[in-house]
Amino acid sequence: MKAFFSNFYKNLFLSRRLFAGLGVAVFLFLLAFFFPWLSILPYAFFVVLIAILLADIILLYRQKDGIVALRQAPERLSNGDENEINIKVENRYAFKAGVGIIDEIPFQFQKRDVWFDIKLDPRQQQKVTYHLRPTKRGEYEFGDLQVYVHSFLNLVSRRYVFKQAQTLPVYPSFLQMRKYELMAISNRLSEVGIKRIRRLGNSMEFEQIKNYVQGDDYRTINWKATARTGDFMVNSYIEEKSQHVYCVIDKSRVMKMPFEGLSLLDYAINASLVLSSVAMYKQDKAGLITISDKRGAVIPADNRPTQLNKIMEVLYREKTRYMETNIELLYNTIRNTLKQRSLVVYFTNIESLSALRRQLPFFKQIARFHKLLVVFFENTELKSLGEQAATDVENIYIKTIAEKFVYEKKLIVKELSAQGIQSILTAPQNLTVNTINTYFQLKASQKI
Repeated sequence: MKAFFSNFYKNLFLSRRLFAGLGVAVFLFLLAFFFPWLSILPYAFFVVLIAILLADIILLYRQKDGIVALRQAPERLSNGDENEINIKVENRYAFKAGVGIIDEIPFQFQKRDVWFDIKLDPRQQQKVTYHLRPTKRGEYEFGDLQVYVHSFLNLVSRRYVFKQAQTLPVYPSFLQMRKYELMAISNRLSEVGIKRIRRLGNSMEFEQIKNYVQGDDYRTINWKATARTGDFMVNSYIEEKSQHVYCVIDKSRVMKMPFEGLSLLDYAINASLVLSSVAMYKQDKAGLITISDKRGAVIPADNRPTQLNKIMEVLYREKTRYMETNIELLYNTIRNTLKQRSLVVYFTNIESLSALRRQLPFFKQIARFHKLLVVFFENTELKSLGEQAATDVENIYIKTIAEKFVYEKKLIVKELSAQGIQSILTAPQNLTVNTINTYFQLKASQKI
C-alpha cells in the first residue's frame, strides 16, 4: 500500500487549469469577505472544483495500463544522416486522451525539447516520428519513455514511465552507402551528381547481343541483328573487372577540423565506405588502410560479400590521433601490402605548400607503382571570407589573408598535377560525389 501511494504521488502532476480554478476560488473568497451576501458562492465553487478533481483522478487511475508506448529504433544509427525514430502509442482508456511524450535521447545530441503533444481517441494507436542526426561514431544511450496523459477535464496529468533504455552504435554512413547502391543498381546515379562517363579506348570485351532497353547507348546498336529480328538489338560489353581500389585515410590531427558537426575524418570515412561499395558493385576489389604517426588498420582488397561489413567494422572504431602523419610509414605499408597495380585514394588535408613538399617525394614513389589520387579539402570558411566585401582596414586584412590561403590550396593542386599526381580539392559536403566521379573517369580512361 505504501508503495502504491508513493508511486501515486510521484506520477501525479497538477495542470494549469487546476491552478486557474484555485485562483478563481481565492478571488471569490476575497469578494465574499467584502460582500457577505456572496458567502455561499466560494464554498460551492470550491466543492465543485474538488469533486471534478477527484473525478479526473479516478478517470486516470482506475485503469492500470491506460497508455502503452514503445520506441522503435533501428539496430544502429548512421553517422551524419537523419535517422528515423518512431514511438508507437496506444490509448486504452474509454475516453479521448491528451498525451504528451518525452523521449530521453542520448546526451550527445544536447536536445532538451524532444516533446510531442498528441490527441488519441479511445482504443486508438498512433505513431510519432522524429529524426536524429549523430555527428560522432560510438555508442549512444537512450533512456526511458515518459508519457503524460490527461482526460478531457484536464485538471491533473498522470505520468507513465516505460523502461526503454537501450544502447545504439553509430556506424559510418551506411544510409548514404545504400542510397548510392540502389541508384547504381537502377542506373540513377546522375540524380545525385554522378556524371555519365564516356568510355575511351577498346578495353571493353564483347559479351553478347541483347535487346535494346531504355538507357542503353544507341551507338552500340547492332544494325545487322536489328534487321534480322525486327527489334532493336545492341552489343553488350564487359568492363575490366577485379581491379584493386584502396582507400587510405589519414587519421592525424589535420583531419580533426569540424564542418557542419562532422570532422573531416568522418567525411573521409563515409566517402570511403561509399566508394568501396560502388567499387565492389563494379566488381572491383576494395581495400582499406588507415595511417597516422602509427600504422592503423590494413584490409587487403577483396570483393567477397563479407568485405564491406569488415570495412565498416574497422571504420566504426577509427579515431583521430593528435600527431603528424608518418608518410614514410605509409609508403612502406603500401609497398608491402599492395602486390599489384592499384588505385590508391588518399584522403588527407594538406593546408600549405610546405606541408605538401614534405610529403611529395613519397607521393612520387607511390605513383611510380600505383595510380595515386590525393583527395583533400577546401576550407569553406576561408573561402566565404574571401568572397565577402571589405568595408574597413581590418576586413581588408582578413579578406587578403583568406584569399592567400585559398590560392595556396589551388597551387597545391597545380604542384601535384605537375608531378603527374591526380588530386581532388573539394568541399566536405561534395566529397563523396567528386570521389566517385573521379573513380569512374579513371576506370573509363583505363588509368587504373
